[in-house]
Amino acid sequence: MRIVTWNCNGAFRKKFSQVAGFDADIYVIQECENPAESGNPPYQRWAKNHIWTGDTKNKGLAVFARPEIDLEKLDWSNRFEGHFVKHFLPCRINRDFELLAVWTHRNNSPNFGYIGQFWKYLQVNKARLNTSIVAGDFNSNAIWDEWDRWWNHPDVVNALKQIGIESLYHAHTGEQQGKETKATLFFQRKRERPYHIDYVFASKKFRKRLKKFEIGQVGEWLEFSDHMPIFCEIDM
Repeated sequence: MRIVTWNCNGAFRKKFSQVAGFDADIYVIQECENPAESGNPPYQRWAKNHIWTGDTKNKGLAVFARPEIDLEKLDWSNRFEGHFVKHFLPCRINRDFELLAVWTHRNNSPNFGYIGQFWKYLQVNKARLNTSIVAGDFNSNAIWDEWDRWWNHPDVVNALKQIGIESLYHAHTGEQQGKETKATLFFQRKRERPYHIDYVFASKKFRKRLKKFEIGQVGEWLEFSDHMPIFCEIDM
């Protein structure tokens, strides 16, 4: 199974043909339009099998799948102690495993922005994640940890590890969190401002079957987005 995650930086109706070149089974796309409301027939035809969530029809989080794949949206809680967290899109693939699509936000939270949003989501839904793949734009890296937070990036990584879910990039390269040599974001599309903030986490059965893991080349993708796509192939 081939899986791609990519923050397209908007206007996905004009870019889906680029990422379609991966010939993936599953695409996790951040900042894309709602296909059902796009009014773009080629985009709607390509996005025939999808689920989507977002604040406006022009920018949200989606999972796209091949037409023959059984894609079921799951009803997991997005509230922690009365507060709404975003954006998370859980689904079941071919009635076989769960995939959680991620696009974290600051969400107007003074203390729990970005990785804090995922930390809250994890407190509510951790028991559901033990056979899952978690993929998307986390807007987070260990380099931005703060000494007085109990939900720093490594805290979330360790919480996932406790239920058997680890980063495919770090398992593939042997690099440490916060010491990544390959960027997934070039802030404001500047090559001199690289960061690693997009991830695919997976349980052991998927990590053992990983055949290929790639991050898009900046020279090929920077004209389309400040984020590079992540491609992984898993022997199912």
